[in-house]
Amino acid sequence: MTRRGNEKDMMEAYFIGLMSSVGYRKKDIAKPIIGIVNSWTDVNPGHKPLAQLVGYVKEGIWAAGGTPAEFNVPAPCDGMAQGSGMHYILPQRDLIAASIETMVEAHGFDGLVFLGSCDKIIPGMLMAGAHLDLPAIYLTVGAMLPYCEGGKVFVTSDLKEAIGKRKSGEIDEETFDRWRTNMCASGGTCSMYGTANTMGAFLEATGVAPFGSSTMLFCDGEKFRQARDVGERIVELVKEDKKLSFFLNESSLTNGIKHVSATGGSTNAVLHTMALARVMGSSLTLQQFDAIQASVPVIAKFKPSADINISDFHQAGGVPAVLSTIRDFLDLKVSLVMGGTLEEYLAKYKFPVDRKVIRPVTEPLQEGGCFSILSGNLAPKGAVVKKTGVDPKMHRHIGPAVVFDSEEEVRFHLLNKKVEPGSVLVIRYEGPRGGPGMRELSIPAAMLVGMGLHTSVAMITDGRFSGATRGPCVGHIAPEAWAGGPLALVKDGDIIEINLAEKKLEIKVSPQELEKRKATVQRPERKLRGALAAYRAGVGGADEGAVWLYRTDWQE
Repeated sequence: MTRRGNEKDMMEAYFIGLMSSVGYRKKDIAKPIIGIVNSWTDVNPGHKPLAQLVGYVKEGIWAAGGTPAEFNVPAPCDGMAQGSGMHYILPQRDLIAASIETMVEAHGFDGLVFLGSCDKIIPGMLMAGAHLDLPAIYLTVGAMLPYCEGGKVFVTSDLKEAIGKRKSGEIDEETFDRWRTNMCASGGTCSMYGTANTMGAFLEATGVAPFGSSTMLFCDGEKFRQARDVGERIVELVKEDKKLSFFLNESSLTNGIKHVSATGGSTNAVLHTMALARVMGSSLTLQQFDAIQASVPVIAKFKPSADINISDFHQAGGVPAVLSTIRDFLDLKVSLVMGGTLEEYLAKYKFPVDRKVIRPVTEPLQEGGCFSILSGNLAPKGAVVKKTGVDPKMHRHIGPAVVFDSEEEVRFHLLNKKVEPGSVLVIRYEGPRGGPGMRELSIPAAMLVGMGLHTSVAMITDGRFSGATRGPCVGHIAPEAWAGGPLALVKDGDIIEINLAEKKLEIKVSPQELEKRKATVQRPERKLRGALAAYRAGVGGADEGAVWLYRTDWQE
């Protein structure tokens, strides 16, 4: 029996009548109806190929005795939204989750296939899947073709850094124009280990997506065969009544965090994992996340923290090769949506692992995970930095603050004024509520690298950075300045210490002076209406994932 109940019920007549009008036969409606949540769009390379891929999923569903029913959700591109449009990106994570929930509950689908990619879409789909808890499988689009020029390989993060190189005169306008036209070489997710591929790999590592799905090229023939397999398998899961929570649970979540850390993943994964944990009903804290991620060595790094792109990662063995390498740190008893357990999969599969790309645990790139979760009098509830992307000489940095109240201010400074070596650029009022939307300051961070300042200048913010960010960039500072966090009290010239080894972020100003400054704090004037006003009114702190519509403390 399907979720829609007994077909003989009179109320079912309305459903049958309307479904008949769009081409479904009565015998189709009697089968398990599989909702295909497709984030296809013409204006995002990570989603455009889904227009073709969805057909193969549908074929698999029909072949297995199910009925496919496709609908769409928004799919914003973080890269295209850089600047003022970035206010709207993080809010869409929760809006995507809510749009899926409301569509699925309204139409009564029996199982779900999530077709998506990119930074906020996968997390939104994960949050929706966890909330709905139906049989579900996730499938990503695959990776973009890398761009090759002069014997070198370039990806999207190189284009960001090219802005700084053009500013410093390292490249000319002709080269800059050629790069911005060609570096994003095809459809698929950007061929770097930014948030999109970190979260795609997270899907594999938690067992809710087929292995190899996030790292193979979008145009690989295996991707289409994989899509058919997913279509067939979801019908089996519905018939077996195996809900997403059978696969996505505390153990698999922990495995996913460890994979992210072992591969030098995006700092945004911290934000999204904390949000997912809230929806799952987990009590995971930022400090517990830190302990989990720090328990594994870093055995691989990819662009922009290394020269290896995502296609290279796939050819080196991909996610399964990493899981096999860190197997002693994992719960191998977890079940996989495509069948069997992780232990069974690793036992029967022989990996041609390239140890130049994926190091053995006995020869790691770094011990203690890829992140540092900092705290101190500037970040009482925590802050996040990807230490694997920071030059070791900047693991401890003490310098005078240069304070900005927006991303626009720091970008203007980088483009038009002298940046003093040794300084700490403080960008505040860019948190979840202050921005609002916790904008991604990846272009200022990339400009810093392109200008050659990432080994002498640090950047700290209550906003966030891209998974493609490298350099001494500390984000997610909580509480944020808009909510009265101590970042609002910083003045130009204050001495700030960043210490990754001691996990410390502190301002060298007395508690008495900081208390005195509270009376003089003035938030910038930012009048809002519409979605952003609602977001500011309801969003939680970065330390808990900046959850908005799926907060657990709403009043009944």
